[in-house]
Amino acid sequence: MKPHVLIVTLAALSPALPAGEVRLPDPKTLLGLPPVPVPKDNPLTLDKARLGRKLFEDKRFSADGTVSCAHCHKPELAFQDGLPVSEGIRGQKGTRNAPTVINAAYYTRQFWDGRRPSLEAQAKDPFVNPIEHGLKSHDPIVEIVRGDPDYRNRFRQAFGLTPDQITIDHVVQAIASFERTVVAGDSPFDRYLYGGDKNALSEAAIRGLAVFRGKGRCVSCHVIEESTALFTDNRFHNLGVGFERIQARLPEIIAAFRKAKAEGRPVDEAVLTQAELSELGQFAVTGETEDIGKFKTSTLRNIALTAPYMHDGSLKTLEEVIDFYDISGFDNPLLDGGIRPLGLTPQEKTDLVEFLKSLTSSRLARRTP
Repeated sequence: MKPHVLIVTLAALSPALPAGEVRLPDPKTLLGLPPVPVPKDNPLTLDKARLGRKLFEDKRFSADGTVSCAHCHKPELAFQDGLPVSEGIRGQKGTRNAPTVINAAYYTRQFWDGRRPSLEAQAKDPFVNPIEHGLKSHDPIVEIVRGDPDYRNRFRQAFGLTPDQITIDHVVQAIASFERTVVAGDSPFDRYLYGGDKNALSEAAIRGLAVFRGKGRCVSCHVIEESTALFTDNRFHNLGVGFERIQARLPEIIAAFRKAKAEGRPVDEAVLTQAELSELGQFAVTGETEDIGKFKTSTLRNIALTAPYMHDGSLKTLEEVIDFYDISGFDNPLLDGGIRPLGLTPQEKTDLVEFLKSLTSSRLARRTP
């Protein structure tokens, strides 16, 4: 089956708009991006995506009625929350920065540690995490949608289901469908490299692109291809971010995680409630020592809108991020082999920031600092 692609307009990325604003694609908005991957068992339709948006914004799916998916992934903040680490029910703080939903459909693994393989699988976890939505099970969600006349009608239209047939799997399929419409390309960079508009980038941004591809070696992980650019290799790397918090006690922390896992605690509960366990990164998923401290390479698209940065939100600005890479991260025994000092000049750093700002989609550019 050929993948289907839907996109949302700029208006649909703004808050408090009706779900009907999810629209069929305009090819111009996908310039620089490949077709959105769509699983065969969850074909993308407008009815499903519109239903997914309503579910995404529903605060009733939390223990205290205050948290929806949009609580941490705010449309008005480029689908993140602007906090170092996200806050859930009763203002509880988690341990990780909320990544933007924009273009999340292109990741091959979800969450910073890659513990879920799809948007559908990812959508289930926050509902039952004690820090996030705080529900004991998914049953209350199913009860709400089965008992709500509008939801009953929408599930019938989207899935052809009667109320008693609706399950949590259908709920997350709809949410994932909505998230697959939240895509944004067509940045000045895309128009310059893929659209043939040589005036789309400033001279500083063009110099920054040269640094990005050359001396900065950014492109080794934030990939640019011949006809598209996801700006991620969809892999996991140890950059040393947060590693200083666990290095001295690493054996003890690993033992604590293994104990929690043996006791049946879900991985997401462990890593979002205990900061030290969170820093184990992909190790929490694979159990492989070599994966300690590894986190997913985030896309750089729209990066100027999604501060603060890194999995723990510890770097506040693009300038801080570039300085961090320039000194080769935080040294540790498991540091990625590709991380080494760059020796960038002040001008090269400034140009690199200008290039990163050029990755903002034209539909979101009004929010660029």
